[in-house]
Amino acid sequence: MFDRDIWQEIFHTLRNNKLRTFLTGFSVGWAIFILVMLLASVNGMQNGFTNQFNDDATNSIFIRPGTTAKAYAGFEAGRRIQFKNDDVEYIRRSFPDDIEYLSARYYSRTSARYKSETGSYPIQAVHPEFQMIEKTIVINGRYFNEADLTNKSKVAVIGRKVAEDLFKKEDPVGKFVEFNGSLFRIVGVFIDEGDDNAERRIYAPIGTFQRIYGNTNNISAIALTYNPSYDLPKALEFSRRLEDIMKRRHKISPEDQAGINVWNYAEAFNDISSFSAVLNTISIGVGFLILIAGIVGIGNIMVFTIKERTKEIGVRKALGAMPKQIINLVLLESTFITTLSGFIGLIFAWIILSLIGPNINTPAFSNPSVSLSTVITATIILIVAGVLAGLIPAIKAANVKPIVALSDK
Repeated sequence: MFDRDIWQEIFHTLRNNKLRTFLTGFSVGWAIFILVMLLASVNGMQNGFTNQFNDDATNSIFIRPGTTAKAYAGFEAGRRIQFKNDDVEYIRRSFPDDIEYLSARYYSRTSARYKSETGSYPIQAVHPEFQMIEKTIVINGRYFNEADLTNKSKVAVIGRKVAEDLFKKEDPVGKFVEFNGSLFRIVGVFIDEGDDNAERRIYAPIGTFQRIYGNTNNISAIALTYNPSYDLPKALEFSRRLEDIMKRRHKISPEDQAGINVWNYAEAFNDISSFSAVLNTISIGVGFLILIAGIVGIGNIMVFTIKERTKEIGVRKALGAMPKQIINLVLLESTFITTLSGFIGLIFAWIILSLIGPNINTPAFSNPSVSLSTVITATIILIVAGVLAGLIPAIKAANVKPIVALSDK
């Protein structure tokens, strides 16, 4: 393989066919470049999808009431479902071993005022456990606790953007803010790594807001996390049980998909994984098709090269060259062209991804990159492709009879 004379012959052949060699090598390099970029793009899309869920626990389930689409149990279609505090306790009692954290959600909006600064912000009144469900990161002060919930304390945790709007450079913790004319004490400031808009939100104890706004026990939705040890089938099975029991409780037809919506992150992640797998398969398929075109091109150039060198091959065989030596010469040439051009395409793609990949960070597309395993796999593909491209021409060259080759014009 490392015979100096063989490599001199290979380089001599390549120099004599510069344009043809370049065009053939370009097709292989372009194929590898496209393959790596496609796989990196799929990875970037998957990163974007995953980042959208980073601000919530991955074992979360959200239950939202809707409007029935079917008549059932004496009720007409079009009935608006309303959750209440009792629904939260009913779920807790029904699934004591399945639930990790559980919280109601009560949505509202408030006009906030501190000194001369004002603003309008969404409020989510929740239970203290919601901090673990939403993965809320408190950077200053604390989250409200069970004592605040029991005492219906007028306390609130505000997002970083709210703190910047109302307090500028002041420390908000311990200060009082008017929410729709009622004074609330700020006990903490939070950030949200998944969504800047979430930092314009306010959290408060649900009992406090239910008492202030209408003295009601209505809630807008229910959020929970299930046992983190559950795998996907068990998580989906729990989700179905949860949906069934809530439909029975609110007299909703089992076939009615509009009355209650149960959204399970596990199912979303499964859908994303399946979608990414399909995209990966398509990307690999497209890359291989382009690569095959390059391999065919290399095969063609080797066939022409052998045809041009038929007399030379005949002389070699007449002087005692073994068939395997002829095969090695052709295979080395095709493998060298494929590997070199493929590596150039691979390195070019890697440089582009290294320069622009870390700077791309959008909700749907983030940090496109390729793993080390992808690079190793691409390298193996290149070597195998080079061998395959030269195999048929090499066998043809080895089978050339000296007498026929010497008489070739």
